[in-house]
Amino acid sequence: MLAKTYHKLPSEVLAHASTFDIMVYDVMTAWEQEQSDRANGVKKKPELTQEQMMAAMERVKKETQ
Repeated sequence: MLAKTYHKLPSEVLAHASTFDIMVYDVMTAWEQEQSDRANGVKKKPELTQEQMMAAMERVKKETQ
């Protein structure tokens, strides 16, 4: 995908790209997807329920006391 996006040959990407380039590309695509979702009215589904979050908070409180 990096090669396609930046109009490079895959061999050029392998020769010159670093893991930082891959991280930046990943962040960029995630941001673009989020912007697209906002424009289309797609709401993010929470990964944890409120009960799960409260249970995790209680567990941490007990561990730190």
